[in-house]
Amino acid sequence: MNNSDLWQSVLAQMQLHISKANFATWFQNTEISEKDNEKIVISVPNAFSKEWLSNKYYKIMLKTMRDIDNSIKELAFVINPQTLKTSLPQSVKENEKIETEQLKFDEFKINKETNLNPRYTFENFVVGSFNDLAYAAGLAVSENPGYAYNPLFIYGGVGLGKTHLIQAIGNKIASDPKKKKVKYIPSEKLISNIVAAIRSNTMEAFKASLAPIDVLIIDDVQFIAGKIKTQQEFFHAFNSLYEKNKQIILSSDRQPNAIPELEERLRSRFEGGMIIDVSLPDYETRLVILKQKLQEKNVKLPEDILEYIASNVKKNVRELEGALNSLLIYYKINNSIPTLEVAKKLLKSFIFSPFDVTNYKKIIETVSRFYNLEEKHLFDVTRRKEIVKPRQIAMFLLRKELKYSFPAIARKFGGKDHTTVIYAYKKILREVEENSKLTEELNLIKQRVYSG
Repeated sequence: MNNSDLWQSVLAQMQLHISKANFATWFQNTEISEKDNEKIVISVPNAFSKEWLSNKYYKIMLKTMRDIDNSIKELAFVINPQTLKTSLPQSVKENEKIETEQLKFDEFKINKETNLNPRYTFENFVVGSFNDLAYAAGLAVSENPGYAYNPLFIYGGVGLGKTHLIQAIGNKIASDPKKKKVKYIPSEKLISNIVAAIRSNTMEAFKASLAPIDVLIIDDVQFIAGKIKTQQEFFHAFNSLYEKNKQIILSSDRQPNAIPELEERLRSRFEGGMIIDVSLPDYETRLVILKQKLQEKNVKLPEDILEYIASNVKKNVRELEGALNSLLIYYKINNSIPTLEVAKKLLKSFIFSPFDVTNYKKIIETVSRFYNLEEKHLFDVTRRKEIVKPRQIAMFLLRKELKYSFPAIARKFGGKDHTTVIYAYKKILREVEENSKLTEELNLIKQRVYSG
């Protein structure tokens, strides 16, 4: 396998682990520049990307590469001098995305003015019972931005099509002859822009860049949780646009009242419009999604393979597309359509099996991340509410999902009395029956635990 095919395989897998917004932000314009024995050198466009990839995604990228080629022992990142950005104010200006044919999956064909991917439209958005309300609300907003539902807040688990829907809204508005100014910004890009503006004393220029926007779309808004200065600046930008009847569209992996460390005034703004969830697609919808994706790529696969994928890959839309991309990569490399038996082997890692993909460590890690805590804090001897609740949920999941005994869970939490664990388990079990918000939080946590 040459460097290009290896990197395409890695990118196809990375899409399964992170949001489309993050994938487009951090893996844009990257490639393997060199393979030196056991070391892979990856070319990135700038120092910010180099730092982010090495700090956030190094382990998962290395594991993915080793699954393909176990001779790989180390990754390194270098900045491509042709794409190096040296001007700090550039990060405060409108976000620019470079068009590229990487992967030929159309992930990076970005409109430089709006930051929107033109492939995300209402026409190729598959509607089912799991997203029909969100679709209807999105369509209404696209026809009457600023007045139908403002803000529009769409939430749901990873890989369920939220990014597709909010970008489809933006693309439809942008195509209107009235020519409203639309801007799509992933929340992590928003955060980095605000931080850069603060450091360079260009906050007023940053605010001025948002003022002309008619439709502001923020993806994965949950990532601003705990970032006080970002929330303060975003609050003022939100109010300025809202007061002028400018449309604001937000997506998140959870509803506003489940986002920890979110300022109350922002939470109130988010809840002031329409809040709609997107859930998991059923079998029939999954099959339609697969056929839609193949039609977009102008490729055909046997019906039995599509039915096998739809029956076994159940977690989300992104998993479906990832499974499909794995087969297409096989087709590209071998120049032959895989048989069902070959497809089963290629898709083995995609098949949902809770007890194969979760364990004690995964539950602790997921609960901590969900509530924006360091893992070690779950084990602190404290009665602080922000610690007690996540700790009790972790205990509950260890009992409910892994069938750990109460004494075993107690030992995991520093030798606590097992009656403490029993109390935590019964408390969460009781509250789940009475508190729909907690039920939703548990469902989101479990979805992340079982997403591998």
